[in-house]
Amino acid sequence: MTIDLKESDISRVIEMAWEDRTPFDAIEATYGLNQNQVEDLMRDNLKKNSYTLWRKRARGRKTKHVGLREFGVEGRHHSYDQHKYKK
Repeated sequence: MTIDLKESDISRVIEMAWEDRTPFDAIEATYGLNQNQVEDLMRDNLKKNSYTLWRKRARGRKTKHVGLREFGVEGRHHSYDQHKYKK
């Protein structure tokens, strides 16, 4: 199955794939690409060495696989004083 993506979407998928905390499931939910398709996209759009470095980084990383995560995804982290109001 081939999914046609705009250049900006390909760029975003690559960015998401490089991010440690973005699971493959999030990429699939957003762009319809499963893990194998993401790997193919990365292979086709990165230099060989960059692709190899990415695969080493992503392979087995708990944060890239929702089933292996030890934490939930409730939202973004907020600093304890982020919403303090000045008096």
